[in-house]
Amino acid sequence: MNTTTSTTKLAITLALATLLASCADDEAHSPAATQTTTAQTLTVHVVSIPQHYTTSGSVASDHKVSISSRISGYIKAMNVREGDKVTAGQVLVKIDPTDAKQAYLQAKADLKDAEADLNRFKELLESGAISSQKVDKAKLRYDVAKANVARANNQLSYAKVRSPVDGVVVEKRLSIGDLASPGAPILSIEDPNSLLVSTYVSEDYVSKIHEGDAVDITIEALHHTFEGTVRQVVQAADPVSHQFLVKVALATGAEIHPGMFAQAGFRVGERQAMFIPQDTIISRSGLHAVYIMDAQGLAQYRLIRLGVRQGETVEVVAGLHDGDTIVWAGQPTIKTGMKVQANNG
Repeated sequence: MNTTTSTTKLAITLALATLLASCADDEAHSPAATQTTTAQTLTVHVVSIPQHYTTSGSVASDHKVSISSRISGYIKAMNVREGDKVTAGQVLVKIDPTDAKQAYLQAKADLKDAEADLNRFKELLESGAISSQKVDKAKLRYDVAKANVARANNQLSYAKVRSPVDGVVVEKRLSIGDLASPGAPILSIEDPNSLLVSTYVSEDYVSKIHEGDAVDITIEALHHTFEGTVRQVVQAADPVSHQFLVKVALATGAEIHPGMFAQAGFRVGERQAMFIPQDTIISRSGLHAVYIMDAQGLAQYRLIRLGVRQGETVEVVAGLHDGDTIVWAGQPTIKTGMKVQANNG
């Protein structure tokens, strides 16, 4: 009997010990239930944003000039190279002016001879030895010779090839010692202050794109989005791809250069979206989450799926609902079950 009583007491004691241990374990695993964190809060809402049709393209200068010589001759000097900035009127290339000089000297000699003939015929006319028609012919020859001198002088000035615009040298086709010919390109200059993005759009969307429309231009290399304006929609599709060329004017930026890859986001409608500050997102092992405040004012961990980035905010495409309140930057660090006290000051 005593043995049975002792066994019963031992069982009761073990049961009480187990119960106490269980309670202690529950307290150890839910400390946040009795803690309060002071954190920033934000109630998120669905908003209407432009719906984009995105295409790829490249940045180019809207003003590209091909520099060539107006006279024939060997290149004596090349004062610039690719990447150099130039100003309007700056001497870029010097052409050997030997032939142009000879033409100028010959024209001057012809003018001197024509002037002498004209003066002599005028004297003969006064003495009545010749008719006025001969004087008129001599005058005509003099005028032609004078015009030839002016033209030869202009040709001689073309031995110095000058830049017609401000810009940057982007291509050099000839070098010192090469023969320059009239109309044959020597250099190419682009104006970096006049930029555009050339891209092609599908025939399904071309009717929704018009000149003057705003376009979001993303330069991946700069991790930034700029605003552009549709400059031109070519109303004839490419015969192979059946897509339409669209040119988008881009505001000048010191960091934007011709040749950069760009993505053009054309606004073809509106859609509903929800955005949250990027600082509120917790990223672990490729997953993204936020803490939200439930109806009881407690913090809850919530996995989310992200969409596009817009400035300092990111779109949430799954995991949150309109009217949810997110919390972040808690002191102490936010954990699930903590009581949230808003501090948005």
